[in-house]
Amino acid sequence: MENPHMTIEKLADIVSKEGGSDLHLHDGGHPIIRVSGSLIPLVKEPVLSVKDIEGIAEYLLGKERYERFLLEREIDFSYTTAKDGVLEKARFRGNAYFERGSISIALRLIPAKIQTLDELNLPKTLEMFARREQGFFLVVGPVGHGKSTTLASLVDTVNRERAAHILTIEDPIEFTYIPAQSLIDQREVGIDTADFSSALRAMFRQDIDVVMIGEMRGPSTISAAVTAAETGHLVFSTLHTNNAAQTIDRIIDSFPGEQQNQIKSQLAQSLAGIFSQRLIPRISGGLIPAYELLINNSAVSNLIREGRVYEINVVIETGAAEGMIDMNRTLAELVRRGEITVENAQLYSPNPSVLGRLV
Repeated sequence: MENPHMTIEKLADIVSKEGGSDLHLHDGGHPIIRVSGSLIPLVKEPVLSVKDIEGIAEYLLGKERYERFLLEREIDFSYTTAKDGVLEKARFRGNAYFERGSISIALRLIPAKIQTLDELNLPKTLEMFARREQGFFLVVGPVGHGKSTTLASLVDTVNRERAAHILTIEDPIEFTYIPAQSLIDQREVGIDTADFSSALRAMFRQDIDVVMIGEMRGPSTISAAVTAAETGHLVFSTLHTNNAAQTIDRIIDSFPGEQQNQIKSQLAQSLAGIFSQRLIPRISGGLIPAYELLINNSAVSNLIREGRVYEINVVIETGAAEGMIDMNRTLAELVRRGEITVENAQLYSPNPSVLGRLV
């Protein structure tokens, strides 16, 4: 094998040229990339040995973090290439882990350019959340369905449109922002701060207007985020949940029973909205988003406060006049426009029988 630096630069170049989203490295196999949702082995590249993977991991992590990885058996990190054949530089979010006693590495390509909502085929309605002075806005969905990309677009909308002090707290840092009108601080967990909770506590003394939290991890992070939204901050974050109702349930259920009434009350007051998205294979190639949008109003606030979260889906389905978006209607519209197949729409539908009546 070439030296680890040359190997990873070459593979990063292939991912970019092929329009890939991910790169997987494991011993005893060819490197594998993901393109438009499908895994493709790079059979023209050499099979990687245990020593190859160990060398690549040590190069990507550096000596100190590599030693910590050997003790903890998994680690998140980011990597920026020296140069790239398509992009001036390519940036990756990575995770190294052990599998059957050997090291494996997963790398996700982070686009160099932060795309606008229009470029991402997302609704312009989302812009109103970037223009709010305060509130708690969540982008949710499974892993690999574009949550971080959507959040980056919203944060960059703030950056382009107004003079604000923006803080991002990430593990690791993904998109890097070029300040336009805003002052932007990006803090990486494990390097710039001990953990999400510590960084959130400190932000109250840093004159922050807008904070983007890479992921809601546990009740302490959620509590600090909701408090920040209540006290005049605009807070963006993500959760690995399927829809708005499940997201609210997950937040409430992460707290002990005696604290749940308090978090219901805080959430009812501070929540701005929840955007759920899926990336679906496009008939013409690539992926296109389908989505659901909950906008907090008096009806939603009352349902959260009273613990009747199961009724929120009905509010979304009947709330189009207020800007709410129902996932099934989005899927049906994509089918009518010839963007996706009926079969794929049904696979991603929360209620296929209802979808059947719309297409």
